[in-house]
Amino acid sequence: MPFEGLMNIKKALTTLNSKQVREMSERPVRVALHAGSQEAYQRMENFFLRDLSPARRRQSAVLLTRAPVAPGTPVDIQVYDEGVPAPYGALVFRLHHTQQFVLKTLAAYPHLGVSLARSFLPFRKPFIEKTISKIARENMFFSLTTALPDVIPSLIELPWALAEFASDTAFLTMNQVRMAFLIAAASDREVGYLEQKSEIAMVIGSAFGWRALARQLVGKIPFGGGLIAKAAVAYAGTKVLGLSLDHYHSIGFTYTREERDRLYADAFRHGKQAALKILRRVRPELAAKFANEAPQPLPPALPPQVHTQA
Repeated sequence: MPFEGLMNIKKALTTLNSKQVREMSERPVRVALHAGSQEAYQRMENFFLRDLSPARRRQSAVLLTRAPVAPGTPVDIQVYDEGVPAPYGALVFRLHHTQQFVLKTLAAYPHLGVSLARSFLPFRKPFIEKTISKIARENMFFSLTTALPDVIPSLIELPWALAEFASDTAFLTMNQVRMAFLIAAASDREVGYLEQKSEIAMVIGSAFGWRALARQLVGKIPFGGGLIAKAAVAYAGTKVLGLSLDHYHSIGFTYTREERDRLYADAFRHGKQAALKILRRVRPELAAKFANEAPQPLPPALPPQVHTQA
């Protein structure tokens, strides 16, 4: 593992504060429920509190308040049962459309996503999936940015200035560690460098494998195809890592090799399509050049290993 690469990663990680993620997860999210009957209230409460451990259920139950809410009671989110009138644009809970309700809530309150996922299980998987997809796309965008710096930054917003990072690997690794913090927080686990030392070590260790694979692809495939392959590797590596971390926090162990290979193949194809779509907007002539070329073989997967902590 090159010493210079490790120093670049160390420098990048100094910009990432795990305390911010921890504070986001520990922030209580208070929900006011509006319903027309005891049965409806019970139905809504059962949805929010389902499948929680007894200890977590007790902690989360106090975050739910039945209307009318006493003056001065802090409330973050108002939820109306489908059986009562609701203001225009309000969040309406429909028993047979709960997935739609969850997605709409997360979209309306993005700053409360970590707290919602930590406190109420129905929000956990959708929030984590959204986080993984978002950070995988950020890493794909960054890989394109380093190859086309004059056109890509105008189309996207990355969370940090590009000039702050000495290498692709430093940025991608830092962003993956940020993802590891968010997944742990949403999974109601401890957050931090010490608390997640095995996960962070795995992220840093796998970073150099992904970088070597991306460089190999860029060298073997003509410019257009190499650019897309590099971006697709950044996307696939990040997504497989995120899915593996989620799987680990959910059930205590990671995917099998065959499962990771399948996830990687799907993610690589998705990343390649997404990178092509962006390139068609900013460099249509380059996109057309290799879009009609013979398909390149799928590069070998370098899936991360997540070990159960003692």
